[in-house]
Amino acid sequence: MSDQGNSPILKVQDLNVYYGQSHALQGVDLTLGSGVLSVVGRNGMGKTTLCKAIMGLEPVAAGSITFDGQSLAGMGPSEIARLGIGYVPQGRRLWKSLTVDEHLQLVARKGGPWTVERIYSVFPRLAERKNNGGAQLSGGEQQMLAIGRALLLNPKLLVMDEPTEGLAPVIVTHVANMLTRLGQEGDIDVLVIEQNIGVACSVSDQVAIMVNGRINRVMASDTLAADKDLQQALLGVGRHAHDDAGATERASEGADTVEPLARVYQSNPSIPNRWSQAVPVRQIEQSARTITPDTQPAALGPAPVERDARNGLVYICGTFDTKGDELRLMRDTVKAQGLRTALVDLSTSGQPSGADVPPSTVAAFHPRGAAAVFTQDRGSAVTAMTIAFEQWIRQRDDVAAVLSAAGSGGTAMVAPAFRALPLGVPKLILSTVASGQTQHYVGGSDIMLMNAVADVQGVNFITQQMLTNAAEALTGMAKARRLARPQAKEMPTVGITMFGVTTPCVSQVSDLLKPDFETVVFHATGNGGASMETLLAQNVLDAVIDLTTTEFADLVVGGVFAADATRLDAMAQLNCPYVGACGALDMVNFHGPGTVPDTYADRTFYHHNPQVTLMRTSEDDCARIGEIIGAKLNAMNGPVRFFLNEGGLSALDAEGQPFHAPAANAALFGALEGTVRQTGQRQLIRVPHHINAPEFAAQISATFRSLSGGLAMQRRV
Repeated sequence: MSDQGNSPILKVQDLNVYYGQSHALQGVDLTLGSGVLSVVGRNGMGKTTLCKAIMGLEPVAAGSITFDGQSLAGMGPSEIARLGIGYVPQGRRLWKSLTVDEHLQLVARKGGPWTVERIYSVFPRLAERKNNGGAQLSGGEQQMLAIGRALLLNPKLLVMDEPTEGLAPVIVTHVANMLTRLGQEGDIDVLVIEQNIGVACSVSDQVAIMVNGRINRVMASDTLAADKDLQQALLGVGRHAHDDAGATERASEGADTVEPLARVYQSNPSIPNRWSQAVPVRQIEQSARTITPDTQPAALGPAPVERDARNGLVYICGTFDTKGDELRLMRDTVKAQGLRTALVDLSTSGQPSGADVPPSTVAAFHPRGAAAVFTQDRGSAVTAMTIAFEQWIRQRDDVAAVLSAAGSGGTAMVAPAFRALPLGVPKLILSTVASGQTQHYVGGSDIMLMNAVADVQGVNFITQQMLTNAAEALTGMAKARRLARPQAKEMPTVGITMFGVTTPCVSQVSDLLKPDFETVVFHATGNGGASMETLLAQNVLDAVIDLTTTEFADLVVGGVFAADATRLDAMAQLNCPYVGACGALDMVNFHGPGTVPDTYADRTFYHHNPQVTLMRTSEDDCARIGEIIGAKLNAMNGPVRFFLNEGGLSALDAEGQPFHAPAANAALFGALEGTVRQTGQRQLIRVPHHINAPEFAAQISATFRSLSGGLAMQRRV
């Protein structure tokens, strides 16, 4: 967030604060570079004093506080707030005489991403209570309002003092999710003072521990969360005599254990006064509340964590204003098989929703809030809801499977979110587009598109069968996955791209790597490269050997097996080692001969079979291909070795073969060498070998082993 070079958003150095003779803060040092930082500690350790000192509410005796590179020395609270620091104080400090809406309108600023409408979309309860006064709100509602009031200042830094103190668990979860999202969006950095260790560790990667007015240490949140002894020593919480036994009992109960009901008793059901009599036990019993476990998804999903969600929820997603009956039929079918479900409504009409997750909840995950979704313009609303739904589902850690039924528009809306889920999570869309071109919907994922036959419009004799079959198919996948025994990975996995004309090379490389690596081959037919990169980004693959980059030829010339514009981006983003080659860049793919554009009538063709016609790339084609691939290689910061096979690029590009064209290959190699900025890390390597020659396979294997020597063996379940 810092706008001044590399300055941290907040830096506290040797800070000292006194209350009379009491030395409250004793040389506090604390730095928040960006994101979210939690500060924890027992009562009386100086946490609130630290907040007040930052906001100019307590005088500083010695030391400095710097915000975004600027000293706060001598500034008052109003000046500090105008600089861009928002404050959520302990105790909320609301005006009793002002309504919720008046609180928000009073501080709202124009031009920032946070608006009153966005606050209402993130905290729907406030929208329901917008005309209630501050004194008429529950503790949780007051905290939502205090947070919303601070966010409407559109600050660079948000300082929150005990934001979950005294709140019900469901509200604590809501606030924690809000903090997590702020950290992920990156627009606002957050310093959160928190006694709840679970919340503090879940919302930030680092936790600072305050002891006796000092920062005792700053440590990784997962380390603190796992160390009960340290929590007990420094914070007075954590391990108790019954903890280990309880954990053992919970583990033995299994994943489907239902938490017991809890009864909450209030000793004074009515507000007492000096003349009040003792309340009879029977009256206390009768006024007790029963709390049941929350089995529905939270209004805002938690940040994704590494865990197995096979026993989670089956989410049935779609536009309930037009497909409500159909989606509920699918829900009932899944529930009848004993699986837990949740309905997710993606409607943009603004109509009331009876879904478990209403549209307003999903829409709040748009970077510009729900106001970006509910625009009254169908085109922009659907586009925005697509973005919001993908962001929403990325936050879920309880997705056992996803299911939808839709036409072309609905399929396009749910597909990006479904694609964002990991490999193996069942994903099924009953769709009217399933019998056409599906690449743009499926991408590199394992989405299953099922042909709807009739339009998904109403429940009738035909659609009922289709909807039921789709739901039963997904149920079978979800049940099988839940019951499957997790398998440990035995060795690192390497993805390799292949075409029929590069098969000998790929087979030889796989054999040479076999003792130490498991290889997975991806057919370079447009989706193959995308699938490989998707699995690399999901950490399913450990590395790639991209021997067949032919999808770029189809992309440039207009073939049917074209990559999209994101090809090779995963390697650039992950900074991983990349070994590649020009495999099959000598050809472009079309369907039958009649599908080849007339402008290519004078080209060289090879009729692979009645459905596949291959066309030799020209010198101009190769030059453009080389420039595009070269720019992609320049974006990679990890080790890059890209091979130029002077002996030929495919089985059809060799002496005496129909695609042998040295001049075209020379144009390709020249464009690559003219575009790629070669360094010690990024190298183009000319070799005399044909791509299918044993010598080349041996060189690829040796090069890959040299670059992947530090490849850590990771066992995944």
